[in-house]
Amino acid sequence: MIDAQPNTIAGTRNRALLSLGYDFLARRSELVAMKCDDLTFTPDGGLKGIIRKSKTDQYGRGRLVFGSDRSAKLVKKWLKLKPQQIQFLFCAINHNQCLDRAICDRSVNEIIKRSIVRVKRCERPSDVDVSGHSLRVGAAQDLLTKGFDLAAIMRAGGWSDPNTVSRYLKFTQHNIWK
Repeated sequence: MIDAQPNTIAGTRNRALLSLGYDFLARRSELVAMKCDDLTFTPDGGLKGIIRKSKTDQYGRGRLVFGSDRSAKLVKKWLKLKPQQIQFLFCAINHNQCLDRAICDRSVNEIIKRSIVRVKRCERPSDVDVSGHSLRVGAAQDLLTKGFDLAAIMRAGGWSDPNTVSRYLKFTQHNIWK
Protein backbone atom coordinates (compact mmCIF):
# COMPACT_ATOMS: atom_id res chain seq x y z
CA MET A 1 0.00 0.00 0.00
CA ILE A 2 2.88 2.34 0.73
CA ASP A 3 4.49 1.76 -2.66
CA ALA A 4 1.14 2.26 -4.42
CA GLN A 5 0.99 5.95 -3.50
CA PRO A 6 1.45 8.46 -6.32
CA ASN A 7 4.55 10.65 -6.57
CA THR A 8 2.76 13.77 -5.38
CA ILE A 9 2.81 15.78 -2.19
CA ALA A 10 -0.31 13.91 -1.03
CA GLY A 11 1.30 10.60 -1.95
CA THR A 12 4.36 11.47 0.14
CA ARG A 13 2.13 12.35 3.10
CA ASN A 14 0.08 9.19 2.62
CA ARG A 15 3.16 6.94 2.55
CA ALA A 16 4.29 8.39 5.89
CA LEU A 17 0.77 8.16 7.32
CA LEU A 18 0.28 4.51 6.31
CA SER A 19 3.69 3.45 7.61
CA LEU A 20 3.40 5.32 10.89
CA GLY A 21 -0.20 4.23 11.45
CA TYR A 22 0.89 0.61 11.08
CA ASP A 23 4.02 0.92 13.25
CA PHE A 24 2.19 2.80 15.99
CA LEU A 25 -0.89 0.52 15.82
CA ALA A 26 -2.72 3.82 15.75
CA ARG A 27 -6.39 4.58 15.54
CA ARG A 28 -7.25 7.08 12.83
CA SER A 29 -8.16 9.68 15.47
CA GLU A 30 -4.72 9.27 17.03
CA LEU A 31 -2.96 9.67 13.68
CA VAL A 32 -4.75 12.87 12.71
CA ALA A 33 -4.18 14.41 16.15
CA MET A 34 -0.40 13.91 16.05
CA LYS A 35 1.76 16.99 15.94
CA CYS A 36 5.34 17.23 14.75
CA ASP A 37 6.53 17.74 18.35
CA ASP A 38 5.08 14.32 19.24
CA LEU A 39 7.89 12.58 17.31
CA THR A 40 11.57 12.13 18.02
CA PHE A 41 14.01 10.54 15.60
CA THR A 42 16.26 8.02 17.36
CA PRO A 43 20.02 7.55 16.78
CA ASP A 44 19.43 4.01 15.46
CA GLY A 45 17.41 5.33 12.51
CA GLY A 46 13.94 4.74 13.93
CA LEU A 47 11.61 7.04 15.72
CA LYS A 48 9.53 7.22 18.83
CA GLY A 49 6.41 9.13 19.49
CA ILE A 50 3.72 9.82 21.98
CA ILE A 51 0.04 9.38 21.40
CA ARG A 52 -1.25 12.01 23.78
CA LYS A 53 -4.87 10.97 24.10
CA SER A 54 -6.91 8.04 22.87
CA LYS A 55 -10.17 6.23 23.26
CA THR A 56 -8.74 4.18 26.15
CA ASP A 57 -6.75 7.10 27.62
CA GLN A 58 -9.33 9.81 28.16
CA TYR A 59 -7.20 11.61 30.72
CA GLY A 60 -4.33 12.05 28.27
CA ARG A 61 -1.60 10.22 30.15
CA GLY A 62 -0.14 9.30 26.77
CA ARG A 63 1.26 6.16 25.22
CA LEU A 64 4.85 5.81 24.09
CA VAL A 65 5.09 4.27 20.59
CA PHE A 66 7.96 3.27 18.35
CA GLY A 67 8.39 3.39 14.60
CA SER A 68 10.60 1.55 12.15
CA ASP A 69 13.44 2.98 10.12
CA ARG A 70 11.07 2.80 7.13
CA SER A 71 8.63 5.10 8.90
CA ALA A 72 11.44 7.43 9.99
CA LYS A 73 12.63 7.81 6.37
CA LEU A 74 9.11 8.38 5.06
CA VAL A 75 8.26 10.91 7.78
CA LYS A 76 11.52 12.81 7.18
CA LYS A 77 10.74 12.99 3.47
CA TRP A 78 7.24 14.26 4.25
CA LEU A 79 8.51 16.85 6.74
CA LYS A 80 10.82 18.31 4.08
CA LEU A 81 7.75 19.06 1.93
CA LYS A 82 5.34 20.20 4.65
CA PRO A 83 5.65 23.83 5.79
CA GLN A 84 7.30 23.94 9.21
CA GLN A 85 4.75 26.37 10.64
CA ILE A 86 2.01 23.73 10.31
CA GLN A 87 2.01 21.92 13.63
CA PHE A 88 -0.12 18.92 12.68
CA LEU A 89 2.02 16.06 11.43
CA PHE A 90 -0.51 15.04 8.78
CA CYS A 91 -2.11 18.18 7.43
CA ALA A 92 -4.85 18.48 4.87
CA ILE A 93 -3.81 19.11 1.26
CA ASN A 94 -5.85 20.94 -1.37
CA HIS A 95 -4.61 21.45 -4.94
CA ASN A 96 -1.08 20.37 -3.91
CA GLN A 97 -1.01 22.99 -1.13
CA CYS A 98 -0.67 22.09 2.54
CA LEU A 99 -3.39 23.58 4.71
CA ASP A 100 -2.89 24.66 8.31
CA ARG A 101 -5.24 22.04 9.73
CA ALA A 102 -5.13 18.34 10.42
CA ILE A 103 -6.24 15.85 7.84
CA CYS A 104 -9.82 14.69 8.52
CA ASP A 105 -10.05 11.29 10.20
CA ARG A 106 -12.43 10.09 7.46
CA SER A 107 -9.67 10.83 4.97
CA VAL A 108 -7.56 8.11 6.60
CA ASN A 109 -10.27 5.59 5.63
CA GLU A 110 -10.23 6.92 2.07
CA ILE A 111 -6.44 6.69 1.83
CA ILE A 112 -6.51 3.07 2.99
CA LYS A 113 -9.36 2.12 0.64
CA ARG A 114 -7.80 3.81 -2.39
CA SER A 115 -4.52 2.06 -1.60
CA ILE A 116 -6.21 -1.33 -1.53
CA VAL A 117 -7.88 -0.64 -4.88
CA ARG A 118 -4.47 0.30 -6.37
CA VAL A 119 -2.69 -2.74 -4.95
CA LYS A 120 -5.32 -5.40 -5.56
CA ARG A 121 -6.85 -3.80 -8.65
CA CYS A 122 -10.25 -4.54 -7.22
CA GLU A 123 -13.50 -2.80 -6.49
CA ARG A 124 -13.65 -0.33 -3.64
CA PRO A 125 -13.86 -2.22 -0.33
CA SER A 126 -16.85 -1.71 1.93
CA ASP A 127 -16.72 -0.01 5.31
CA VAL A 128 -17.21 -3.43 6.93
CA ASP A 129 -14.14 -4.86 5.20
CA VAL A 130 -11.77 -1.89 5.52
CA SER A 131 -11.75 0.98 7.98
CA GLY A 132 -9.45 3.39 9.75
CA HIS A 133 -8.70 0.53 12.15
CA SER A 134 -7.30 -1.66 9.37
CA LEU A 135 -3.69 -0.55 9.92
CA ARG A 136 -4.05 -1.21 13.64
CA VAL A 137 -5.65 -4.62 13.17
CA GLY A 138 -3.17 -5.67 10.49
CA ALA A 139 -0.19 -4.70 12.63
CA ALA A 140 -1.59 -6.61 15.62
CA GLN A 141 -2.12 -9.70 13.47
CA ASP A 142 1.40 -9.43 12.06
CA LEU A 143 2.85 -9.13 15.58
CA LEU A 144 1.02 -12.32 16.59
CA THR A 145 2.38 -14.24 13.59
CA LYS A 146 5.88 -12.99 14.46
CA GLY A 147 5.56 -14.63 17.88
CA PHE A 148 4.72 -11.70 20.15
CA ASP A 149 2.42 -12.55 23.04
CA LEU A 150 -0.88 -10.91 23.87
CA ALA A 151 0.64 -8.69 26.58
CA ALA A 152 3.21 -7.23 24.15
CA ILE A 153 0.56 -6.63 21.49
CA MET A 154 -1.76 -4.99 24.03
CA ARG A 155 1.05 -2.71 25.20
CA ALA A 156 2.06 -1.74 21.67
CA GLY A 157 -1.52 -0.94 20.67
CA GLY A 158 -2.66 0.61 23.93
CA TRP A 159 -5.43 -1.90 24.53
CA SER A 160 -6.67 -2.21 28.10
CA ASP A 161 -9.03 -5.15 27.53
CA PRO A 162 -7.69 -8.49 26.23
CA ASN A 163 -11.11 -9.32 24.80
CA THR A 164 -10.92 -6.36 22.41
CA VAL A 165 -7.53 -7.27 20.97
CA SER A 166 -8.53 -10.95 20.86
CA ARG A 167 -11.40 -10.07 18.52
CA TYR A 168 -8.89 -8.48 16.16
CA LEU A 169 -6.60 -11.50 16.31
CA LYS A 170 -9.18 -14.25 15.85
CA PHE A 171 -8.92 -14.27 12.05
CA THR A 172 -5.12 -14.31 11.99
CA GLN A 173 -3.72 -17.13 9.92
CA HIS A 174 -1.08 -18.32 12.34
CA ASN A 175 0.48 -21.77 12.19
CA ILE A 176 1.91 -22.41 15.64
CA TRP A 177 3.70 -25.55 14.40
CA LYS A 178 6.11 -23.74 12.09
